[in-house]
Parts: sequence; C-alpha cells; structure tokens
Amino acid sequence: MNTVPDTRYVFVTGGVASSLGKGIISASLAKLLQARGYSVTIQKLDPYLNIDPGTLNPYEHGECYVTEDGAETDLDLGHYERFLNVPTSQANNVTTGRIYQSVINKERRGDYLGKTVQIVPHITDEIKRRIKLLGSKNRFDVVITEIGGTVGDIESLPYIEAVRQLKWEMGSRTVVIHLTLVPYLAASGELKTKPTQHSVKALLEEGVQPDILVLRTEMDLASDIRKKVALFCNVDSKAVIQSIDVKSIYEVPVKMQEEGLDHIVLEKLKLPIGKAPELKEWKAFLNKLHTAKKTVKIALVGKYVELPDAYKSIVEALIHAATYNDHKVEIESVQSEHLTKENVAEKLKGAQGILVAPGFGHRGFDGKLVAVNFARQNNIPFFGICLGMQCAVIEFARNVLNLENANSKEMDHTTLYPVIDLMEDQKNITDKGGTMRLGSYDCSIKKGSIAYEAYNTENIKERHRHRYEFNSEYLAEYEKNGMISTGTNPDTDLVEIVEIPKHKWFVGVQFHPEYNSTVLNPHPLFMSFIKAAISIKFDK
Repeated sequence: MNTVPDTRYVFVTGGVASSLGKGIISASLAKLLQARGYSVTIQKLDPYLNIDPGTLNPYEHGECYVTEDGAETDLDLGHYERFLNVPTSQANNVTTGRIYQSVINKERRGDYLGKTVQIVPHITDEIKRRIKLLGSKNRFDVVITEIGGTVGDIESLPYIEAVRQLKWEMGSRTVVIHLTLVPYLAASGELKTKPTQHSVKALLEEGVQPDILVLRTEMDLASDIRKKVALFCNVDSKAVIQSIDVKSIYEVPVKMQEEGLDHIVLEKLKLPIGKAPELKEWKAFLNKLHTAKKTVKIALVGKYVELPDAYKSIVEALIHAATYNDHKVEIESVQSEHLTKENVAEKLKGAQGILVAPGFGHRGFDGKLVAVNFARQNNIPFFGICLGMQCAVIEFARNVLNLENANSKEMDHTTLYPVIDLMEDQKNITDKGGTMRLGSYDCSIKKGSIAYEAYNTENIKERHRHRYEFNSEYLAEYEKNGMISTGTNPDTDLVEIVEIPKHKWFVGVQFHPEYNSTVLNPHPLFMSFIKAAISIKFDK
C-alpha cells in the first residue's frame, strides 16, 4: 500500500533497559509537532504474540486501554490521547500476534500463490503495511511509531528489520530515535555511556543507524559526554538529547522542547520548522500542578493497587481534575483483598473521596463492597467505575433492599437475586478476547442529576469494557428506596449511571470515564468528584 507522498515516519526504539519511557517521549514529540501545526498520530507496535492485551493480567502488562472504536490496546495509547487530546483507534496498536494472524489467514486463503511464507519478506511486509496504514488512511503529516521491547530482544527483530527496509525505501522521510539509559554509578561518581554505545552497536548490527539519541539520566549530561556519545554512535552532537528525570510526565514535552527534539526531527525530515510554539495552555496546567498548596485525599480501592500502571488512566484523571480544582491529589491505594468491616474505618481514615476501581473476578470483591458501604453510611463522596458501580448496586441491594446475598451472576451464578446479570448478547459467547461490550456508546442523562450538572448536557458518549449489566427488573425497587438511574443507553435502556440523591456525592458508572480525561480537557465527572471531595473536612 502506498503512503500519502508527504507523510513522514518517526520510529522510536529503546535500548539498555525496558520501561525507559518510549511512550512518553513519543507523546511529547507528537505534542510539540502538533503545537507547530502538524497533524500527528502515534502507534505502538508490541512484540508479544497475544492478539491484544485484553486477555492479559494487569500484573503482566498494566492497564488495558480501550479506544473509541472498541480496540483493547496498550496503555501507552492512553498517554498518546492525554497528550494530544485526539482519539486513537484499532490501527494505533499492533501486536506480533495480530501480524502473524493476518499473514497466516492470507496463507490459508492462498494469497501467496504457493510460495514459502517467511519472516522476511512476508511478516516484515505486513508490519510495513500496518505502519503505513495510518499515513495512507488519514493523511497525517507525521506518524510516530513506537517499537515495544528493547533492541536485542528476539521478539523485536522483525520490527527492526521492517524499520531498516522503510528507511531504505523512504530515505529522508524517516527518522529513527533511539532511547537509552545513561546510568549514574554513585560509587565512582560517574555517568556511564558504555551501555548506550553497546545498545547502538546492537541496533547497527540489525542494519539501523539511529538519527537521534535520547538519553535517560538522573544527572545533567555535560557537553563532553554528549560529544563522546555522538562520536561513538555516529550521530550529530546536537542530535544527542538529554531526558532527565522530572516530577511529572507532563513536564517532558517542555524539557524536550528545551533540548530541541522537535527542531532536530523537523530538520532531518526536511519539514518547515517555523516558530517554536509557546505551549501556553500546557504550561498553565503545569503551573497549577506545581503551585497547588492544598491537598485532597482520595482512597483508590482495587485489587491491583500495588501495581501503579494497573489503574494508570484513573490516576491521571484524578491528577487532571485535582489540578484544575487547584489541589494536589494524594492517592491512598487500598488493597480491596485486605479490606474488612473490622479494619475499613482505619484503612479509609481521612479519605475525602472513595473510588472503587474496575476489574473482573472474585478476588477483592468483598472488600470493594465494604468500601462502598463505608462511603454510603458515612456520606463520603463515592465514585464507582464499571465493577465499582456494580459493587454499589449489590451493596445497596443487600443492605437497603434487604435482598439477602444479592449478587452478580459473575460472582455467583446461582444467586436468587441477580441484580447484576450477564448481558443478553454475551450469553452464547465462549471466546475471551475482544468479545466484551467494547468501545464508545451513547448515554442519555436525566436533568437535575449529579451527572447532568457535571456534563452540562443530556447526551454523552463514553467507552465501555464489560459483560455484565444492571438488571433492570429490579430498577423500580431501587428507585423507590433511594438509588436512581440517571443515565441510560437510548437504544437498549441499559442502566449506565446510578446515583443516590440524598448522599453528598454518590455516583456509579458502567463505563470508563477515565479514558476520556486529557491534560487540557479534564473529565467532568472526575472534576465534580474532586470538587465534592474537597468540601469534606475532617476534625484533626
């Protein structure tokens, strides 16, 4: 497939160690190019054999991010959207599993006319096709492609080979950025460049010469270190970029602008450079983030809280909302598996708001019910997301409606009171991957509700990832006793939002609002939740 003639391609690879922040560097560069007036998108190529991360345990891969068109994707797509304020799609995340599946399907159809199917050219051609797809389909000026994994990994070799071929085919329309680590050895008091040299050597052995090096570091890099790296790695000294540790990931675009990353990329892509953007709104957000004097304490209750990336979008949405409410957010991670009636008062002490996180399965479920009960009984602002909303419904059934052992069919398929039931269109599904209710759906909101006051509109669209739903057979009983439905899907009447009007702030949503919170557009429900939490004062 031919690309749009003017589309440029930037490839971001990583070396030395994993988790250096390729996604943040990619998102930061995209933000800077976008601010200069270029249309930019980012895609993530993941080298694992799963078709997507939807079936992966969060301990394996962190949060599973969901796009508007219903793709279960890598969490880096969340960073892309939060930085660019532009939605991504199925095409923005490709796994090795998806690549191989596509090639094998073609082979089975006879598309290769009896040829022997091989890694090169068939797998690499499919990788190249996926990379070019965004450029040809949507006419972006620049497509940034982040290659997952670390250079030297067996899994990444076909991707690096595809990059080598594209560099050869496209010439100056491509740039390769290699992100590495320059460790500081405290014992000798030195920054060490040898790991970077070896990483670039490994990349060169695979046929790719990086154009730009971004060096992650804890200490400022002196000019002699940059010159040394440039000399040994065959790059311009001005193309050796420092990425020093910062307090917030949202500082990285500003740091990259100071280092001239966007300038050097445009120069190498032979694109007009123009005037450097001022990033006024972005810097105003950072100023609020850093100067906030007051703190709001939120308890995040879930079963993966020991893993920071498991609830990444929720954490970032809380940061966005607190910042725009002129507060810092202190997130108290509470392991729901350890939460009981006996210790809940101690575990949630001082929390001005309680957010019960989404998830699946039995583990930690009872603790989430305890957290809901504590929030409801003590009039503490409560926010339940997906399973968190379902927990609110179940807790209310047991303790207000007196439906003993009311439950979700997910947790107890023999329950006498299935207040949460399997969706009708899910009942004959056996495959796990990509079969849930996924993506963006409409929701109609009742006027006068908390949700309406937050959104300031009756019609919204939010993203979903679930199989179970509120059982509407019980709705009349709920509403008679004080928990009401304030948001429904107009096509199916699926209950999307529940509220308790007599409570200070009690909202459960079946969807995932955290996916729609960005740096420049904090999500209205999170804004409302944080505002309510700020108003809670405890006696010292």
